Amino acid sequence: MTDALVEALCGDLSRIRAPRGPELNARSWQTEAALRMLLNNLDPDVAEHPERLVVYGGTGRAARSHDALRAIVRTLLRLEADETLLVQSGKPVGVFRTHDAAPRVLIANALIVPRWATWDEFRRLEAEGLTMFGQMTAGSWIYIGTQGILQGTYQTFAAAAERHFGTPDLAGRTILTAGLGGMGGAQPLAATMAGAAILCVEIDPTRIERRLEMRYLDEVATSLDDALARVRDAARRRQPLSVGLLGNAAEVFPELVRRGEAFDLVTDQTAAHDPLVGYVPAEVPFEEAEQLRRLDPERYLELASRSIVAHCGAMVDFGRMGCHVFDYGNNLRGEARAGGLADAFAYPGFVPAYIRPLFCRGIGPFRWAALSGDPADIHVIDDELRRLFPDDALLQRWLEMAAGRVAFQGLPSRICWLGYGDRARAGLAINELVRTGAVTAPVAIGRDHLDAGSVASPYRETEAMRDGSDAIADWPILNALLNTAAGATWVAVHHGGGVGIGNSIHAGMVVVADGSEDAAARLERVLSTDPGTGVMRHADAGYEEAIEAARTAGLDLPSLGPEAPRVEGRPDVAR
Repeated sequence: MTDALVEALCGDLSRIRAPRGPELNARSWQTEAALRMLLNNLDPDVAEHPERLVVYGGTGRAARSHDALRAIVRTLLRLEADETLLVQSGKPVGVFRTHDAAPRVLIANALIVPRWATWDEFRRLEAEGLTMFGQMTAGSWIYIGTQGILQGTYQTFAAAAERHFGTPDLAGRTILTAGLGGMGGAQPLAATMAGAAILCVEIDPTRIERRLEMRYLDEVATSLDDALARVRDAARRRQPLSVGLLGNAAEVFPELVRRGEAFDLVTDQTAAHDPLVGYVPAEVPFEEAEQLRRLDPERYLELASRSIVAHCGAMVDFGRMGCHVFDYGNNLRGEARAGGLADAFAYPGFVPAYIRPLFCRGIGPFRWAALSGDPADIHVIDDELRRLFPDDALLQRWLEMAAGRVAFQGLPSRICWLGYGDRARAGLAINELVRTGAVTAPVAIGRDHLDAGSVASPYRETEAMRDGSDAIADWPILNALLNTAAGATWVAVHHGGGVGIGNSIHAGMVVVADGSEDAAARLERVLSTDPGTGVMRHADAGYEEAIEAARTAGLDLPSLGPEAPRVEGRPDVAR
């Protein structure tokens, strides 16, 4: 029976769908949640290439191979309430007796000894079947489709608007960007939610079509002139509009610079972190890219590097034109500098530019998925969060817009940004909704790895830290260890997500609200320890906002002493 169920659940990679409803397949909701979220990552409505186990971000996978996926599913189905499954880069390698408050799954993806942590070595090991790139939430089984990054993108656009224009409203403003994949696809909807007119350049026509079908993208232009006319007209009328343009950013961005076409905000979210798989060189027709990757990867990388330099160089030029330019964490600048562009880092990353003050207070992406599969459960939770946080104007606006404009992918899910204290309140409230039956089945609560205390990434989340600790990777490891001790349902540690192999270490967690008293205790612990490590990490770096947040919350941070010292270091870009 088990083998038949495994085949029914994941035998056909083109038709995977997470189970719905209140009936268990596994032996507890703690493992059922892991099973459903793993399969949800590979739902064709969620994953970019489920037939290759690729969820998003170039090659971010949920499992190492089809056989490994079957083995994970088979193990989750039999896992006892006091056992823990260990997953090594997408392959299940051990089950050990632990205890019922321990995580049911512990995951490590793509971790390589630092001296060997290069793309070349990773690809060699991957070809030998020894490792897997898990991106961030692909290999940690908590990807929820493009919505997963949507509010963070909205939050970033609103923060940029507040800083540069004195209001979070981008009505009458224009944005230029590129990339409509699993992450970049959030940009058009996030921009229009903030009121902007946005031009999105994308090389893959299927991605444009997908964003149109999901209602993340409003229109498609027939040419660059047509795209500009639509965006400029919408901005003049102060009407939000997203326009897709089929083209290569390495050609379109320089052409816009040549024409002197300025935009209020300029960014990019192509998959430049993985130039072999995620980036298409300007000299290579899109239809021929896959063949060249396979037949001559060195030539492909040479051409990709040349295009990345042109692409990033144009963004530097936009900054010189007076546009507000920022990197959105895909390592475009790092690859461009490696390709010879000396001033690739002339513009800042989005975290030091706009988001770090939020991280100092433990504010970051908080997401949940209705394991019932019933969208009504999400709407009930939306209403509860509106009641819980009446004074959070940005959250209230987000929840109102998301309910009407965000299409669910796979299991109905939602995301919002909450900070220390508020995450625990929200988690306990969700658990109570499950207990009373207002929500019809348990809820998986997690987050992106892009969070206040869960990542070391000098080209993104920890760029330009005040004390110079950008590359210190102790913090995400401490985050994962603490969440394990606090009783998260599953915990993952990854290498390379967002910005590529060699450039980041990060951790994720999921905790399940099943309505029980045990779940309430876990939720209160994990949803306090997790954002608390973000406050701790930034307080240790000397950010006054974090020190104040720690003292207000009563966090016990011995390194600060009775009076928190001021850290003299690099100026805070976000201040």
